[in-house]
Amino acid sequence: MTIAITFLLLNFSVRVHALEGETIEEIRAVQLYSQDALIEMINANTHLDKVLADRCQLVQDIEARAEVLKVPAYQFLWGDMLAWGVCVDEEPARGIGYIEDAANQGLPAALEQLGRYYANGTLVQEDKERAVVYLREASALKNLKAQIQLVELFLAGYGSPYDYEDAYHWLHNAITNDKAQHKKIASYLDELETLMHPKAVRAAKRPMDS
Repeated sequence: MTIAITFLLLNFSVRVHALEGETIEEIRAVQLYSQDALIEMINANTHLDKVLADRCQLVQDIEARAEVLKVPAYQFLWGDMLAWGVCVDEEPARGIGYIEDAANQGLPAALEQLGRYYANGTLVQEDKERAVVYLREASALKNLKAQIQLVELFLAGYGSPYDYEDAYHWLHNAITNDKAQHKKIASYLDELETLMHPKAVRAAKRPMDS
């Protein structure tokens, strides 16, 4: 059975007249975020702020897109809302489940966040090796934050030396206009290079996607 689900967002305004002082407050319906716009917000870590700024008007639409339509970006957003109690009751276990659903669909931000959470013991039990798995997947999808964290774990003794070449390759080809981040990457590459065979370093310096 096919269920057609249509989300109708009406452009309307409601004017609330105060009984005292003749103050008028205007509340406008907000538009549901597009997938691309939501991913941009997630990558900038402003997605929860946006939900709050929109006065939690889209909670039901967000839940439906995550639970029924299973859109990865919305699974991530809904999971984060549940995990931290943003506009809904706090349910960390359920929230992590939705973030895992987004990660299983290959959303880089979800993979990176799970890797970071397992690396730091945020909401979940600390598990560095499990963190490496998530961060490696996100790194392969060109998530710079994941690439940096992955190398940090390698330098701390976690993960497999067989993955050093890939990690070096990703960071060597990273692009950022953040001078502090650029300096950190250069430092990490120098440290990682000391753990690698010169032949592996040369191979890792190949251009991206070559």
